[in-house]
Amino acid sequence: MPRRPALPFLSRPPRVSVLRLQGTIGGAGRIGGGGLTDAGLAPLVERAFRRGRPAAVALVVNSPGGSPVQSSLIAARIRRLAAETKLPVHAFVEDVAASGGYWLACAADDIWADDSSILGSIGVISASFGFPEFLARHGIERRVHTAGGSKSFLDPFRPEKPEDVDRLKSLQEQIHASFIAHVRARRGDRLAARDDLFTGEVFVGQGAVEAGLADGIAHPVPKLKELYGDKVRMTVLARRRPLLRRIGTEAAGQLIGAAEEHALWSRYGL
Repeated sequence: MPRRPALPFLSRPPRVSVLRLQGTIGGAGRIGGGGLTDAGLAPLVERAFRRGRPAAVALVVNSPGGSPVQSSLIAARIRRLAAETKLPVHAFVEDVAASGGYWLACAADDIWADDSSILGSIGVISASFGFPEFLARHGIERRVHTAGGSKSFLDPFRPEKPEDVDRLKSLQEQIHASFIAHVRARRGDRLAARDDLFTGEVFVGQGAVEAGLADGIAHPVPKLKELYGDKVRMTVLARRRPLLRRIGTEAAGQLIGAAEEHALWSRYGL
């Protein structure tokens, strides 16, 4: 049966679902922290697109990145639901949308930033430590037995092997290529023709706009009012912290997760 036309005096102002994507992606979530994961965000993302017949979905992104796989899964879920519901998606960057955070922002149809927002870092990084001399100095012997020549890979307690580094770089290049393809597919001819877009470089505010990584300088409330009228209603959706985390029974996981998250944020001076 066709839907009956809305009566003018019963019509409601348009509503926009505002989905907050705050924090590191993946990583910390695996060890008890609050990282963004596809499984953890799935109910919230579904609600943003399907509950209450919204006119659009707005993503408020504040993330220094993290897992490329979780970034890809979350962004793919957003794109799938946008296609199914035919809803426009807008992204608003707060402090930073870098690396995986920018991957998430690219799930939107347009990206808006603050004058001081940091965007980009379209690259892949792997960081670790090496302890072979420390072990030798303290008379500690490392014993590792494997079945498979590549099973012991970049062991931090053994001297670094050139072949391990070459293998790591090969893996990074494959992930980097996927990241670049995602950005090109989503931003298209809005990207500026410049050599530093995919080098891991970051851009601030208007510089990101000039590079084609963002569409303009704007904040959520005034921009959404401009797009959907002054009477637009905004329903904010954000994750709740897990109960165990709130009552402090996962202290060890929180400490490790906090250290990992701090390292990611500190790369951008935050």
